[in-house]
Amino acid sequence: MRVLNVGGGRKDIPIPEHYAGWEHVLLDVDPRGRPDVVCDARELASLPAAEYDAVYCSHNLEHYHRHEGPRVLGGFLHVLKPHGFAEIHVPDLEALIRHVAETRIDLEDVLYTSPAGPVTPRDLLYGWAHEIERSGQDFYAHKTGFTPRSLHRLLREVGFGEIVLLRARASFDLAAYAFRATPRPEQRAMLGLPPSK
Repeated sequence: MRVLNVGGGRKDIPIPEHYAGWEHVLLDVDPRGRPDVVCDARELASLPAAEYDAVYCSHNLEHYHRHEGPRVLGGFLHVLKPHGFAEIHVPDLEALIRHVAETRIDLEDVLYTSPAGPVTPRDLLYGWAHEIERSGQDFYAHKTGFTPRSLHRLLREVGFGEIVLLRARASFDLAAYAFRATPRPEQRAMLGLPPSK
């Protein structure tokens, strides 16, 4: 089993345990993290087709403009095997906006502390300021954002079949599990997803 980690930065940044034992192929535009494949995610269609069982993309999709989303996700479909799936994590802007309005928290206040450090509302909206400043790289900035409805609609538009969305309110994380075809029972079990209705 092979998983393509799109925009993962470095191999020492953990990916979910359910990929344990899989071949982990890292793709990133930044060569400093020594990825296996140096490539912009907008160019995934240039890679060989149907080579991966899964695409894992954590907090990368929001780094592209809205109009580039279909190209990136179309690339996911291109590299996935017929029964493959994409696991995508993005900031949950609906939950963030609701939280900011209800608590009156400031854009600079700490929402939560990640393993990499404190995260503010501004970081979720515009990109992690610490990394943008440290690296000097504009590609770390956020250029779009997602709510559950907008992410589901985009995944459906590009041609994914079944889509399961999960929210982690404590970290304002929105996860999408998007399948090319009807997910197999073993895929659902591996990802901890509810059975088909």
